[in-house]
Amino acid sequence: MDATLAFGLQRRRRALWLAALLALLLLSLTLAITLGPVRIAPQQAWGITAHEIAGRLGMAWPPGDWTSAQWQIVWHVRLPRVLLAALAGASLALVGVAMQAMVRNPLADPYLLGVSSGASVGAVSVMAWGALSFMGELALPLGAFGGALLACTTVYVLACVNGRVLAARLILGGVAIAYCLGGLTSLIVLTADQRELANAILTWTLGSLAGTRWDELGLPAALLLVGAALLLTQARALNALLAGEETATTLGVDTTRTRRWLFVLVSLVTGGLVALTGPIGFVGLIVPHVTRMLVGAEHRSVLPVAALVGAIFLVWVDVLSRTTFAPAEVPVGVITSLLGGPFFVWMLCRQSARERLLA
Repeated sequence: MDATLAFGLQRRRRALWLAALLALLLLSLTLAITLGPVRIAPQQAWGITAHEIAGRLGMAWPPGDWTSAQWQIVWHVRLPRVLLAALAGASLALVGVAMQAMVRNPLADPYLLGVSSGASVGAVSVMAWGALSFMGELALPLGAFGGALLACTTVYVLACVNGRVLAARLILGGVAIAYCLGGLTSLIVLTADQRELANAILTWTLGSLAGTRWDELGLPAALLLVGAALLLTQARALNALLAGEETATTLGVDTTRTRRWLFVLVSLVTGGLVALTGPIGFVGLIVPHVTRMLVGAEHRSVLPVAALVGAIFLVWVDVLSRTTFAPAEVPVGVITSLLGGPFFVWMLCRQSARERLLA
């Protein structure tokens, strides 16, 4: 009875958090669309959105009190950008949750472990050299995916000793791979023949959501849906991996096979996002920890809550990036690095203090 009661309370708590975060996400999306050099009222933003959606569904919707300039700003500039921020934030948060469970390290993150750097090398190779050009529009995401998978696998091999992933080797190997791949990306950019292309790539490598178009939202939406669905079906396996190798094996989890497909999934999601936005760091580090403070460590609760927290987080980071230094715009990756650096240092100090207490 006690176990049943505890399970019921956990489900109720998770439902309350999901409802509250969904409402907060909706509010954040609305405010993010209204904020900027041109202020737009919330009712105008909703009216424009409803009018456009109704028109595409063949339904009649009366025009509102907005100008053509406001319509252009909402529908073609801010709304797709805000939606991409939400999709990218949710996806990066899920990737961070998966990586931290996969390697049993609270400091794991696609950016810190070199996965984003690998995706950057693959994407920049496509942009500068025309690699995989025969694949057409798929060349950029495929190049980023290949680079992310190669980096992820390399870091994992470096961190493995006798079948165990050592935390110190994981972080050191990830940082080393990230630096090497970052240097390779810079080399490709600096040796590119076209100056304008080199400048565009350099801006892209800082992580940016500027210039988002509607036709670019399909890939991140698909990656988020597929990634979230797969991870939710494997919540029990993620719980077991987080508990340790022996515990996972005792519970019947094939740890080797599970980690392999998780590496592929993490690389696919990270590569697809990096191809669109450039590398945006530390979202996958910060959000999972905030989520576990809210709902605990059980992944059936952590995964959906982390996705919502990540979406809200990156939406507001994007608002800061385009309003703080207006009319200039700071790349989103710069803001997340400024926030994530101190957070990473705090995590290191916290982990060191815990290890001293256990010693």
